[in-house]
Amino acid sequence: MVRRPDAEIDLAAASLMVARHEYPFLDIDHYLRKLDQMGDEVRDLIGAERHSSTVAAGLVRYLFRELSFTGATDEYFDPRASHLNEVLDRRVGIPISLSIVYMEVARRAGFQVDGVGLPGHFIVKHPQPGGDIYIDPFNHGALLSRADCIRKVREIYNGSVDFQPYMLGAVTRRQILAREIHNLKTIHAAARAQEKALAMVEFLLILAPWNLDELRDRGMLRYHLGDANGAISDLETYLEYSSQAGDADAVRSSVRAIRRVLRGSSGSTWA
Repeated sequence: MVRRPDAEIDLAAASLMVARHEYPFLDIDHYLRKLDQMGDEVRDLIGAERHSSTVAAGLVRYLFRELSFTGATDEYFDPRASHLNEVLDRRVGIPISLSIVYMEVARRAGFQVDGVGLPGHFIVKHPQPGGDIYIDPFNHGALLSRADCIRKVREIYNGSVDFQPYMLGAVTRRQILAREIHNLKTIHAAARAQEKALAMVEFLLILAPWNLDELRDRGMLRYHLGDANGAISDLETYLEYSSQAGDADAVRSSVRAIRRVLRGSSGSTWA
């Protein structure tokens, strides 16, 4: 799927492919049909009107008033809030998963909606010549001004991150998938679900095979899961191309520790 040109990537299908790791018997076509039906209903609701403000109002009414999609304020780190099938079933999600629902329903209804990867909070926008319309799917489809977006970034990071105009630019479908998968990786790593975290790293490496940070993380996870040789291979490749990275000395120490383990020595912990 991700070898296609970015504009041809089916974001919903790819997201459901990721969810299949958690739900091996997931019926992807069932959820794609559900999105198709939602798109048809939005098209019927909006009719022939094409103005971005009217389209946005129709989508917000349909998704957040009629269907009651809502932000997972109390379940933010529940993996179900990140998996598209669960979001469609439970109508509860995090910013990026709800944004994917919004974008994919809009696309099926014949309207362009772009993802906007604000630091710490994903939103969507309806592009229009007079100024883009920003929508926050996590907060019941709230309409945001540019000033609101700037304020949100400052609030999330307590003023430590300066807003930059590029932050309101449209992101690619690959970038959306990477952000969604990275969220899942973080959730699984925090829960010490290392096999699931490793699976998310593998997905990220499909998107970007030479993402050296993910290669390093795969090496660490492989070691913890008992694959010492695989860990060494990944970590040494990381060091070959990131020898001056800030964590390079720590990674070298880890490699030495793993080699001691392979030799049957007692040094079996990360340095």
